[in-house]
Amino acid sequence: MNEPDFWNNQKHSENVIAESNSIKKLLNEVRLLKDKLHANIELLVELKNNEDQELKELIEIELSELMNKKENLEVEVLLNDPYDKEEALIEIHPGAGGTESCDWASMLYRMYTRWMERHNFRYEILDLQAGEEAGLKSVTIHVFGINAYGYLKGEKGVHRLVRISPFDAGARRHTSFASVLVTPYFKENEIKIELDEKDLKIDVYRSSGNGGQGVNTTDSAVRITHLPTKIVVTCQNERSQIQNKARCMEMLKSKLFQLEQERKEEELKKLKGESSENAFGSQIRSYVLHPYMMVKDHRTKEEVSDAKKVLDGDIDNFIYAFLKRGR
Repeated sequence: MNEPDFWNNQKHSENVIAESNSIKKLLNEVRLLKDKLHANIELLVELKNNEDQELKELIEIELSELMNKKENLEVEVLLNDPYDKEEALIEIHPGAGGTESCDWASMLYRMYTRWMERHNFRYEILDLQAGEEAGLKSVTIHVFGINAYGYLKGEKGVHRLVRISPFDAGARRHTSFASVLVTPYFKENEIKIELDEKDLKIDVYRSSGNGGQGVNTTDSAVRITHLPTKIVVTCQNERSQIQNKARCMEMLKSKLFQLEQERKEEELKKLKGESSENAFGSQIRSYVLHPYMMVKDHRTKEEVSDAKKVLDGDIDNFIYAFLKRGR
């Protein structure tokens, strides 16, 4: 930051400052935790010499707060894998099941945006396709902020919902599925991937729905299909076709880069003789609203009985359990 040409590239400068602030915040929290621990040790010594019920209760309250702070710091330290610090792209797609699954996709969309708001992550809807009767056909969200991908990477997979259907006149129990894709979002200058124009199928269409406000009178929305991999990216958030295309190219490069990294990891696991699950096609979590209330992560075995609280964005237990898994 002291370099004379630091402000020549404003985007790069902003990223460096954001990372610096994140590190300073973490160090400050460690110092505060250390100071409180020392203060409580002194109180414990005093309590040992002089039995005091009021002092004992004070220490117990402090201990509970310190344990929560310690857990939060522990998670921050675990976010040290490659690309954890990057921004994130989240895509939600309903599975087979028509209106039921579309409604489930919209419930997941609400859950994640509530979580982002709780943790002060700024987000932007790049593309949103509403369902024919209710819910969503698909949604793509760009999550801004340090460690956005690190926190959300464990949400990738198939999410299952069991409930009494609000769309069934017979009030029968239904099971719905939706897939969540999470990709690190790389800036143009962070990865070097060359794209051949002949490998791209570019479609332009009229923007509509959330994310297309103010641009739905022109064919400004863009869909790019990468023919060799069949990866599809769409954007209708920007006000011009050129801007939407540029955003799509960034998303496509991010997805191709991650695909290449996953391929290398799979090859390495095969060489080592390790077996690995197909994370994208696997059911990672079940949300049961009937006949009982329970949310269970099938990878970490983490369970929460207050399903409504989870669907309101309180998913930290599952995120933390995933990050701690195998550490």
